[in-house]
Amino acid sequence: MKYKVLITGNNKAVINEFFHNMDFNFECISTSNRYDDVVNHLKYINPDVFVYCLLGETPEEMKRFVNEEREISKKQIPIVIIGESSECTQLLKVAPVINPTIFQKPYSFQNIEEKIVEMLDNKKKTVQNSFKKDKDVILKASDAIKSAEKLLANLEAKEKLEGRKKHVLVIDDDSGVLKLVKGYLSSKYDVATAKSGKVAMKFLETKSTDLIILDYEMPEENGATVLRKLRAIEKTKNIPVVFLTGIREKDKIQEVLALNPRGYLLKPIDMLKLSSLLKNILS
Repeated sequence: MKYKVLITGNNKAVINEFFHNMDFNFECISTSNRYDDVVNHLKYINPDVFVYCLLGETPEEMKRFVNEEREISKKQIPIVIIGESSECTQLLKVAPVINPTIFQKPYSFQNIEEKIVEMLDNKKKTVQNSFKKDKDVILKASDAIKSAEKLLANLEAKEKLEGRKKHVLVIDDDSGVLKLVKGYLSSKYDVATAKSGKVAMKFLETKSTDLIILDYEMPEENGATVLRKLRAIEKTKNIPVVFLTGIREKDKIQEVLALNPRGYLLKPIDMLKLSSLLKNILS
């Protein structure tokens, strides 16, 4: 891609050199040094560089460049000055230029072309790098926002989860025990009851619970059998189970303990122990 060069000044030989021998790298456009001409060219051409080729300009002509230079600098277009040492010095005195690139005689046109191309290439890379950095910042900010939104959603979900009562399922064939345990725990927990393992398994097909209190002695299936079934199902295998039973036979107790329940309490029920055990497990 060619760089657009806007050229002005009295040195027609240098201007012709740009048009005829630097056309591989540059698309050249000439303008008078009148303010309106320069401003219109800046507006419609949007050049990459402005070149002032000095040759015998009077101080009055150079002073006109003050307002033009202001418009050029607003657009952050680099300025190149080419001329005799005295002319370049005079221009900078009457019309100070911000960070100009100056070529004083003796100079070679090849060197001028190479230096201008190098300058514009570096500027282009700087702009691209700046754009990339801005893009990276935007992407990082976007990622941060997404992470924050995800964290907020998780916190809101956690708050909702923590705000609800923990659920406890009590499985016992004794209606009196179910009523007693539910009445005691209902102030702290959401309690459901089931009179058999079969009823409990049916309940857990569509609902969930945080902990199960399980009796050992029940008709059809005892507590150990029910616990084995719970452990065999993906959805229920990790639900903590507390045995609450009146059995005292050593072999039955060993059978239960071999299944690694989270707790084992004997009847008659010690409600304080039960409450403390549930609190430790569910916290």
